[in-house]
Amino acid sequence: MASSAAVPSLLFCLVLLVSPYLGYSCPTSYTHGRSSSDGVPVLHRLSPCSPLGGARNQEKTTTVADVLHRDALRLRSLRGEDNHGAPAPAPGPSAPGGGGVSIPVRGDPIEARPGAFEYHVVAGFGTPAQELTVGFDTYTSSATLLKCTPCAATEPCDQAFEPSASSSLAQVPCGSPDCPFHGCSGPSCTFSLGTNNTLLGNVTFMTDKLTLTSSATVENFRFACLEAGFRPRDNSTGILDLSRNSHSLASRAPSSPGTVAFSYCLPSSPSTVGFLSLGAPKPELSGRKVSYTPLRSNPGNGNMYVVELVGVGLGGRDLSVPPTAFAGDTLVDLHTTFTYLRPEAYSVLRDNFRQWMTEYKPAPPLGVLDTCYNFTGRNFFSVPAITLKFNGGADVDMSMNGIMYFPDPGNHFSIACLAFAAAPTNAREAAVVGNRAQSSMEVVYDVRGGKVGFVPFRC
Repeated sequence: MASSAAVPSLLFCLVLLVSPYLGYSCPTSYTHGRSSSDGVPVLHRLSPCSPLGGARNQEKTTTVADVLHRDALRLRSLRGEDNHGAPAPAPGPSAPGGGGVSIPVRGDPIEARPGAFEYHVVAGFGTPAQELTVGFDTYTSSATLLKCTPCAATEPCDQAFEPSASSSLAQVPCGSPDCPFHGCSGPSCTFSLGTNNTLLGNVTFMTDKLTLTSSATVENFRFACLEAGFRPRDNSTGILDLSRNSHSLASRAPSSPGTVAFSYCLPSSPSTVGFLSLGAPKPELSGRKVSYTPLRSNPGNGNMYVVELVGVGLGGRDLSVPPTAFAGDTLVDLHTTFTYLRPEAYSVLRDNFRQWMTEYKPAPPLGVLDTCYNFTGRNFFSVPAITLKFNGGADVDMSMNGIMYFPDPGNHFSIACLAFAAAPTNAREAAVVGNRAQSSMEVVYDVRGGKVGFVPFRC
């Protein structure tokens, strides 16, 4: 991967300015969830190609405040807090030994995961495969969650898994090592959830065949069926668990010296397409340049992937940030939009970035995004390159999309803000690398090798 010294600044020219949806048509393989050898297509929730539809209307109503609110909820969730910043209530029923499932005892366990559906794939569950649109996440409740029939009388049921239609489905027995519930009774691993003395529905653990592509299938894959009143806000069917949990999809990936557990490439805009690949060949074996950083152990939550950020570069030079600012874990998160650094690290980045940008007209802050500019009337502008430096020598150069946030994605020559912010003062983690910083690069999870890799410009 190129060092920051090789790309001291990034130039954005007027010729690149196009509407994200203008004249765009969706290839059949994207809308039907099957793709090339890279894996299953990944679509942003606002994509015009999304099987969920309504992307254009959602885009018109999505504001900066919405994005920041989703980030705030996600950061609290990552820290194990509720929506008011207090420690989260005791989790729902779980198994001993840290291998259980944390399902909220109040409210909808899918809706309780803010931002969990920023990106979608189409996966096949059962035999014959029922193609369902689901999110995916590396930080989950330690289970793949699916909306299943029966549905509530007032809810649409077309985006729900029908267990009775699958010939390969099996229910996990109560008392089985695969059943995380202590208090189940009867033959199946089932638990009833409710709120305010009202039954929300049953959660039943099952196993069935999962199909991502014709070459990526998993037999007897465990997931939680959420019945009756459970419904994702965006009409998707659930979320794939890619955590380090022993029952996650990542744990079921084919394992060999030449493969990684999984990798993904997040699309840089709603009009582009990424991919999710299970058991993919190591990128270096295909001649691709990859920078690896070691995975760290996380005693607080062994299901999470954590790495170590050791520095930040700007315009080809390393910034003088106190080493204590990076002490602790760094999360590479799928569903946080912006990148959050401890205040003492962010202030150094912000102040040096502003010195580079003195020729441009400042714009008022947008919430926690306090470094904004007005590029109206310009034909081009440039920004200093930002490099995230990880332990092990992995230097990751940000694209323009990772450095700047454009509130109007169809007009980059208007208001733009630095896509970094100061983390809350009570944050335990050293940094959270958001999805804008990861866009268009392949993020490789070599769990067997104990490392995470970054391959630039892959989608």
